[in-house]
Amino acid sequence: MSTRSSLARRHSALASTAEQLRILSETKEIPPFDTMVQERNGSSLRAGGIDIFQINVGKLCNQVCAHCHVDAGPDRTEVMSRETMQLCLDQLAKTPIPTVDITGGAPEMNPHFRWLVEEVRALGRRVMDRCNLTVIFVKGKEDLPEFLAKHEVEVICSLPYYQERETDRQRGVGVFDRSIEALRRFNAIGYGMPDSRLVLNLVHNPVGAFLPGSQKAIEQEFKRNLARKYGIQFNNLYCITNMPISRFLEFLLESGNYERYMDRLVQAFNPEAVNGVMCRNTISIGWDGRLYDCDFNQMLDLEVGFSAPRHISEFNYELLTNRRIVTGRHCYGCTAGSGSSCGGTTA
Repeated sequence: MSTRSSLARRHSALASTAEQLRILSETKEIPPFDTMVQERNGSSLRAGGIDIFQINVGKLCNQVCAHCHVDAGPDRTEVMSRETMQLCLDQLAKTPIPTVDITGGAPEMNPHFRWLVEEVRALGRRVMDRCNLTVIFVKGKEDLPEFLAKHEVEVICSLPYYQERETDRQRGVGVFDRSIEALRRFNAIGYGMPDSRLVLNLVHNPVGAFLPGSQKAIEQEFKRNLARKYGIQFNNLYCITNMPISRFLEFLLESGNYERYMDRLVQAFNPEAVNGVMCRNTISIGWDGRLYDCDFNQMLDLEVGFSAPRHISEFNYELLTNRRIVTGRHCYGCTAGSGSSCGGTTA
């Protein structure tokens, strides 16, 4: 497994969100994202409702991936308490929001994860779990696939590529083999299989400083190769562009790719991708209950703004459904090419 450590553990300057924002804001010849959106779409970015209640239950993870925007890892101690989860449940119950997206870190590492899933399902809401696959081999987590199946949780699993070299390069040595073993476990109980109610989706991130290709073409490539080599099946594949923050920002700077990558994102700005970005239909809740427009803003400490409520204890569905979105230069990562969101391409 990986021998990397988090930026926080290494006391890197990039562990500071202020330092990341300074680098992004001082990048030459990159126009402010809001200016670009106003020029192309005629107004600033605003939410168009809330369909997804995304809860980030903490930064604790069993992996230390090279591209991680959370800077998650085994050394991180920030996890959502049961009390904050209860606040989330209380507010969720007052709304018609249909879907809860549980993310991390490795969300299953939070000691209250299973309780949260059961409580959300009791409210009649759909649950998505962003699973890194290898977490099911952590001691005490071996029965996670069966637990998730029992509650009909949709699993969205990270697998950068269908080959070992690329996946291990991004997520750590040994991750690919364990991911394949985990996918077989999920398939064996019905996940991703034809006519099954159990949904298994995969997430692909480019392993390098480039944009993902066609989501449909890559999905077919993954399906063909995973089925042929390992007998694995899944429902859908989501392509997500690597965001120039946290550990991927570190990679860009150290490899000399930063300015070239930012220029690539700006040059590929797609006005058609703006309408489908995740912040327009999602509210993101941090491990400490603070509210954000998306998980990326959360990792940059950019809370919701423009007079919107900023903590789950102050949640106001009506005010938040039409809020103006807080943006920064990192947002070009969601609007380049075919667009990128937690659900894949947006255009």
